[in-house]
Amino acid sequence: MKEYVHGGDIYSQEIELDFSANINPFGLPEGVKKRIIEKINTFSRYPDSQSRVLRERLGEIWKVNPKSVICGNGAADLVFQLAAALKPENALLAAPSFAEYEQALKAQGCKIQYLKLEEKEEFHLNWRQWASKLEKGCQIAFLCNPNNPTGLTVPAEQIKEMARICRERKILLVVDECFNGFLDDPKKNSVISLTENNPWIFVLRAFTKIYGMAGIRLGYGICANHKLLDQMEAIRQPWSVSGVAEEAGLAALEEKEYIEASRKLIKEEREFLKIRLKALGWKVWDSQANYLFFQVPEDQDELGKKLKEKKVLIRSCSNYYGLGPGYYRICVKTRRENEQLLKAVEEIL
Repeated sequence: MKEYVHGGDIYSQEIELDFSANINPFGLPEGVKKRIIEKINTFSRYPDSQSRVLRERLGEIWKVNPKSVICGNGAADLVFQLAAALKPENALLAAPSFAEYEQALKAQGCKIQYLKLEEKEEFHLNWRQWASKLEKGCQIAFLCNPNNPTGLTVPAEQIKEMARICRERKILLVVDECFNGFLDDPKKNSVISLTENNPWIFVLRAFTKIYGMAGIRLGYGICANHKLLDQMEAIRQPWSVSGVAEEAGLAALEEKEYIEASRKLIKEEREFLKIRLKALGWKVWDSQANYLFFQVPEDQDELGKKLKEKKVLIRSCSNYYGLGPGYYRICVKTRRENEQLLKAVEEIL
């Protein structure tokens, strides 16, 4: 079996407190639970393989053509579909960033060029340096915004310029906005509005994080290149989005108060955790998402190991490209859970 390299591995070990997966601490919205129960008797039949109702609703919300929307079994499913449909020979990735981009591209034999994000620049992406890395023959570039694991964002105006360059060079720019919903001003940082006039932008979104639906598996992409979406449809399995997932997604989109409460909680608790971790003498980056990225000096992943002994799981970032031992990521949870984590850390220290 392939080694599991992500957060959320609560199945191979006894864990009581999981800070390794960046999921909304509120869990499934009540409206989603209610919809699943109401529709329970409909799940004995095949789901609509085109997810038409959900795509129409997403089209209304984002003011795009529903034909520009494609749904999948989480955003990761769409990343693999993209790589399999395009079969690119060359790609550009910023690093450190989400591991599935690299995995999906390598599965297609793609050669990857990396833009290493430097600690001396606080891991911020320099878009001009990024553009200089777009070598001849590059066919696809991935950008995680806000980035995972740092939680840092690239301003939409900069991405607009990056998209312009990609359009000129006929390079597909994939902008992963899966954590956008946790930002203080999500619309300001999104580039979905650019997609209808630029077929070289593909925006990834998911219900996984913001709606706490990781186990249901539902993501979507928005792109005006309908030929590309047809190519993805041709290689995916017909029922990649289950009936449960589509109904859950439709219900989740109505959860306005849940989203507002989530953003408020995350903002408050992120600042609380940041202050407490910095007080320990650790370097903590200024994440804008629902997780914090920090470094423990002279640590060889000992913090993670010792917390695991206390049945607390955090995400070691030592296996991210460009990082090493001592870098960690933790999700932001409720005050009670955050204090439990801090107590465990203080006991270790």
